[in-house]
Amino acid sequence: MRNFDAHQKNERRILEPGRNYWRSAHADRVSFLIDSSAYFPVLRAAAIRARRSIVIVGWDIDSRTRLVQDGANDGFPVQLGDFLKALIECRRGLDVYILNWDFAMLYAPGREVLPIYTLGWQRHRHLHFYLDGRHPVGASHHQKIVVIDDAVAFVGGMDLAQERWDTPAHEPNAPYRRRSNGQAYAPVHDVQMVVDGDAAAALGELVRERWRYATGSEIPVGGHTESDPWPPWLVPDITDVDVAIARTAPRFNGAPEIVELRQLYLDAIKAAKNTIYIENQYLTASSIGALLESRLREPDSPEIVVVSRLTGGGWLEQTTMEVLRARLLRRLRTADRYGRFRIYYPDCEGLKDQCINVHSKLMVVDDRLALVGSANLNNRSMGLDTECNLAIEATEPQTARALADLRNRLLAEHLGIETDQLARAIERHGSLISAIESLRGHRRTLRHLKGEVSPEADALLPEASVVDPEAPIDPDRLIDELIPVEHRPSARKRIIATLSLLAGIGSLAAAWRWGPLHEWLDKETLVAIGRTLQNAPATPLWVIGAYILAALTAIPITLVIFTTAIVFGPTEGFVYALLGSLIGASLTFALGHVVGRDIVRRLGGARLNTLSRWLSRRGLLAMLTVRLIPVAPFTVVNLVAGASHIRFRDFLLGTIFGMVPGVIAITVFSDRLAAAIYRPSPINIALLVGSAGIIGVAAFTTHRWLRHRETETASCPEGSAG
Repeated sequence: MRNFDAHQKNERRILEPGRNYWRSAHADRVSFLIDSSAYFPVLRAAAIRARRSIVIVGWDIDSRTRLVQDGANDGFPVQLGDFLKALIECRRGLDVYILNWDFAMLYAPGREVLPIYTLGWQRHRHLHFYLDGRHPVGASHHQKIVVIDDAVAFVGGMDLAQERWDTPAHEPNAPYRRRSNGQAYAPVHDVQMVVDGDAAAALGELVRERWRYATGSEIPVGGHTESDPWPPWLVPDITDVDVAIARTAPRFNGAPEIVELRQLYLDAIKAAKNTIYIENQYLTASSIGALLESRLREPDSPEIVVVSRLTGGGWLEQTTMEVLRARLLRRLRTADRYGRFRIYYPDCEGLKDQCINVHSKLMVVDDRLALVGSANLNNRSMGLDTECNLAIEATEPQTARALADLRNRLLAEHLGIETDQLARAIERHGSLISAIESLRGHRRTLRHLKGEVSPEADALLPEASVVDPEAPIDPDRLIDELIPVEHRPSARKRIIATLSLLAGIGSLAAAWRWGPLHEWLDKETLVAIGRTLQNAPATPLWVIGAYILAALTAIPITLVIFTTAIVFGPTEGFVYALLGSLIGASLTFALGHVVGRDIVRRLGGARLNTLSRWLSRRGLLAMLTVRLIPVAPFTVVNLVAGASHIRFRDFLLGTIFGMVPGVIAITVFSDRLAAAIYRPSPINIALLVGSAGIIGVAAFTTHRWLRHRETETASCPEGSAG
C-alpha cells in the first residue's frame, strides 16, 4: 500500500467539473457516520440547533422513526414526526420541508400508509410535506439528503425510515431493532456523511431546486445566522477540504439527463492503482461491471474488494437483482486471472438465517478518493433514479490518511477487530486482500460470497435492460418485452377468467358443504352471521363501508358482490351490491379526478392513457362497455374515468346500466349455488348449471354486440350525425 507522496499530489485529478460532478464547495468540517446509531443522534442534535430551515428529501421518510432508542434528555420526543412538530412549536421562524418519494405500490407494505394524513404535517403552517412524483414511469426519487440552515448537511445511504436503526455491533436479536409494530428486522449497515460550510450551502441549493421542480413552489433562502448547527461534541474526520457533489437524474419533461455519478465511478475505477474498496447492496451496473472486468484482466490490476449483502431484501430482489449479480460475478471471476478480486458478506455468530443488510453506497479508491451517497451500483442509479453522492479527493497527506482510515474502520467493523489491527496487517502483507484473509474467522467476520443462483432462475430472467434499466423505458415496450402480444389476454379471456372465478367460488363453497371445511363454516353459521348483520342498526353503513374499502384497495368487485348475495340473499343483496358499487365507484372516480391525469399517466403509461381518451370520446357507450365487459379492474376504471374528461353523469349512468345485469346474474347465481349446496336436489343443481350457462352466453353475446357497435361508431367521423 503506497502512502500519499509528491507523485500522487502531481497526478491528474480524478474530479473534473462538468464531467463527473456538478459543484465543488469548501467544507471546514467533514465526518463519516457509520450506522444509524451514529447518524440519527447527530442529526437530532443538529436539528435542535436549527434556526431557519430543515429540508429533508428522501426515498422513504417515516414519522414513526425513532431518532434515539433509550429516551432523550433534551426535552423533545423521540419519534421523527413528533420531534419535528415540537421543534417548530418552540423555534419561532423555523420551517421544516419534507419531500418524500411518491412511492410505487410495490413498496407499500413496508411504508407508512397515507403519510400526508397520518403525520398530521399538513395542519401546521411551518411544516411543509410533499410527495415527489416528478419522475419517469418506473423511476424513483432516491436521494437521501438533510440540510439544516444551509450550514450543515447530511448525504448518504440512510433514509429517515424504519428498519434503519442499528449499531456497529449488529447483535443478533437486538431488542432495539424493532419496527413501530414490534416486528423485528435484520441487522443493517450503512454510511452517512456530514459536511458544513459552503458545501452545505451548495446542497441547500440542490434540495431547493428539487423542491421547486417537484412542487412548483419555492423554499425561501434565509439570511445569515450566527448559530452553528454542528454538534459541538462531534469531532470531524477531515477539516478544510473541498467536497464535490455528483448527481444522477433522468431525462424527463424537458429536463436533461444527468449522469455525473456514472462518469465519476468510471473515472475513479480507471484511475485506481492499488485498491478499490466498495460497499454496496447491489452489483449489477453494466458499465461499472464491464470496466471492473477489463481492469481485472490487466497484469497490474488493482485489488478490488467488494462487501455486499448475502441475499436480497425479499423474493423479488432474490429473483431479479441476485440473478443479475450472479451473471456479473461469473464474468468478473473469469476475468480475475491474477487473483485480485474478492467479494464478501459480513456475518455474525448467532444470526442464523438472518444476514446483515449492507445498505451503504461507498467506494474508496487507494487513499485518494472516497464517494459516499445514495447511488447503488445498479443501472437504475446510473441513469434512471435521482441520486446524490459526495466525493472527496485527497490533495494532501492528512486527507489521504483520513480516507484510508475510513476504509479501515469499515473493514474492521465487519471483521470484528480494531482499526489499528487491520492497518498493521495491511502494512505487514502489503495487500488488502491478504490482510483481510489473515484476519477472518472471528465471531464477527467476512465470508466469501458465492452469489450463485439456480439455472432455472437465470434462464427465466430477462436482460438487465428490462429488470434493471439505466434509462426511462416506454411502458408499452416493457409490456412487449415481458408479455408478447400473442400472450396478452383478450376481453374474451377476461370474461372466461371472471366465470372461472365464479366456478372457483362454487368449488370452495362445495368444499365447505361436503369437505372437511364443513365444520368450520356450515349453513347455520352463515345464517347466524346474516341474521346478526341484518338485525344490526348500522348494517347499511357497514355494508356500504365494505364496498368503499374494496374500491379503495382494489379488491375484486365480483367477490364482494358474491359475498353480499350469500349473506343477505338475492333481493336485499342486489340492493346492497348495486348501491355499494355505485358509491365506491363514485368515490374512486372523485379520487381520480383529484389526483389528476399526471398521476394516472405515471401509474399506467400509454395503455391507461388510451383507455382515458377512449372514455372521454365515447362517454356513456364506453362506460357501458367497460362495465359489461371486464376489460380492466373495477377500481382502475373508476380512477381512469375520474382523471379523464368524461362527465360524471355519463360515468354514473354507464355504471348503473352496465352493472345491473352483472349484479343480477351474480346474485341469482349465488342464490342457486347456496340452494344446490344445502339442498342438493337434481332440480337445484340443474338450475345452478342453467344460471351459469345463461351468464356465460349473455356475456359473450354482449361482448359481440358491443364490439360491433364500437366498430360502427368508430367508422363515423368525430362529431358527425347519424
